[in-house]
Amino acid sequence: MNHSYTHLTSEERYHISVLRKTKISLSEIARILGRNKSTISRELERNTGKRGYRHKQAGKLAQSRKRKGNKQITPFGFAYIRHLIEQDWSPEQINGRLKVMGWIDVPSVERIYLFIYDDKKDGGELYTHLRCQKKRRKRYASGQQRRGQIVDRRDIDERPAVVDERSRFGDFEGDTVVGNKHKGVLLTFADRKTRLCVIRAHKNRRAGLIASSSIKALKSFNVHTVTYDNGKEFARHNEVAEALNIDVYFAKPYASWQRGTNENMNGLIRQYLPKSARLDDVTIEQTQFIEERLNNRPRKVLGYQTPLEVLSRC
Repeated sequence: MNHSYTHLTSEERYHISVLRKTKISLSEIARILGRNKSTISRELERNTGKRGYRHKQAGKLAQSRKRKGNKQITPFGFAYIRHLIEQDWSPEQINGRLKVMGWIDVPSVERIYLFIYDDKKDGGELYTHLRCQKKRRKRYASGQQRRGQIVDRRDIDERPAVVDERSRFGDFEGDTVVGNKHKGVLLTFADRKTRLCVIRAHKNRRAGLIASSSIKALKSFNVHTVTYDNGKEFARHNEVAEALNIDVYFAKPYASWQRGTNENMNGLIRQYLPKSARLDDVTIEQTQFIEERLNNRPRKVLGYQTPLEVLSRC
């Protein structure tokens, strides 16, 4: 990634305002100016006024934002921000959380990124706490639907509407994360309201083991429903439903977005256990560490509160 970004000049802003009137694409404008498309998109998003994009007004807005962004961060502020980065909080999470806490002169997301990259230039390792953004592979049907392999399967369409509202704690989504070369598996749960995560590591994903592990993992919570993926490892879902006195549902095959909370959480887990890692040697201490990190990390969707903070008010 190239971090040698230079701000747009007045001349470039003038050309953008002219080119926008021709209705050509942002990609073409970027090509003409020799800029990245994201730079042009960000410029238009930030500096377009009520009467459209005007180059002089855009320059004034950018300068005003720059002055606001040049806030002095105290040594204590730097130390605290460093601590939060080391807890694997993203710059956006730090910025949002500090605002919620009532900080005055909260550094911008860009300023926090600069702090991290300046630290990297000095030989620091704060950058290692940033999440790697990788494209997810789309899973396609292979001709054999796993749906028919689960007996007494209750479809997500039968799930009560209150679950969609995310208004109560106890509606969990569940899935498994398989290790490299199918070595080991993680059983993961995420609560739809609080985003609380629960992780259990196992050598394999036999249905009996996954059922008993699900019961042990969730028995201390006031659970209403669980919505599983369609893997055969959840074939003994009736045992979970009976032991916990809950209703169990299944998302539609190859519709992972119907368990979006759990899918997102699995992506966060990959920060600690990447796809290249085998999972048959993951310890209880490791899963507890990951749970602690994720459950104490503020989420934008929660108003920059942490899952445990939201849970404490349920």
